[in-house]
Amino acid sequence: MIQNTERKVTLERAIEKILPVSCEAAREAKRRWDQVAKPLNSLGVLEEDLVRIAAAQGTSSFSLDHKWIAVMCGDNGIVEEGVTQTGQEVTSIVAKNMAKGISCVCLMAARTGAGVLPVDVGIASDMTGTGVLERKISYGTKNFLKDRAMTLRETRQAMETGIETAGILRKKGCRLAGCGEMGIGNTTTSSAVLSVLLQAEPEAVTGRGAGLSDAALACKIRVIKDGIAFHRPDPADGLDVLSKVGGFDLAALAGFYIGCALYRIPVVLDGLITAAAALAAVRICPAVSGYLLASHVSAEPAGIMALEALGLKAAIQAGMCLGEGTGAAALFPLLDMAAAVYWNMDSFQEIHVEQYQHFT
Repeated sequence: MIQNTERKVTLERAIEKILPVSCEAAREAKRRWDQVAKPLNSLGVLEEDLVRIAAAQGTSSFSLDHKWIAVMCGDNGIVEEGVTQTGQEVTSIVAKNMAKGISCVCLMAARTGAGVLPVDVGIASDMTGTGVLERKISYGTKNFLKDRAMTLRETRQAMETGIETAGILRKKGCRLAGCGEMGIGNTTTSSAVLSVLLQAEPEAVTGRGAGLSDAALACKIRVIKDGIAFHRPDPADGLDVLSKVGGFDLAALAGFYIGCALYRIPVVLDGLITAAAALAAVRICPAVSGYLLASHVSAEPAGIMALEALGLKAAIQAGMCLGEGTGAAALFPLLDMAAAVYWNMDSFQEIHVEQYQHFT
């Protein structure tokens, strides 16, 4: 395992150091949009996203340079209960392909000039020498029908790995991050986390994941319901929820968002799983919410519910549910195009046309 020789930033220290996003930078960016010689708000969510990026970076002269997608990888003991169509070996296979640059997210990210960093926080096989960043805490979580998915110590360790990953990207010059995950069984853990955090019935938030029969879906819902009844996680305590029914990938993602907020790096969510982790992170540290952007609305039932709870709008509605960070990769070029308009288009003053006015 690769050992980190630098002093790690603790969860408490990171939370303590996070600054609120800049309302002044957001106002300046909005003023710039209003001056661009086009109808007001005509790029919709893309305009709002650039305003959020300006607020997160603390300047209306924001940068989208050196985009990276961090992918947290880990296995889930809950697969013992028959909640997936494939076996755990798929997690390590896909993670290795990410390191080789041939997975779905890598192929998409390459078209946008973005890098992909896969991180092993809990894959249930040895990943030595594969090129995946080695931060393994355990060989998968426990089955949450029988025990906590992770101890509180393991959960904190995973979150601090996420914070560390944000620091690694900062040193690479990253100004805009994306996030993804890989872990067979993690639509089950995510649905369980969202059921608790949203205080919604498992039936309302649970979908077929990578493809389940009616019988397997019913099993998945029952497993989530029984797991929540067994552990009774506190919906006000994101750490407790992650520890009891979450996973290493979810906890690392939650920490990654906290780390991105610490380093003022806006971060683009992918789908359901990354949104579940984001909601847990916001319960732990509300200031994180201003640093998040949504890429797309997941095809999973709780996709829109999670984004609404986070107060986020997605620019893409394409029925995507692949994961890996592919949603972030898909949004990156749209943001680049919007930024080209923001920076390069003439203002109303420059073309000698009266500027549009806001009336609502």
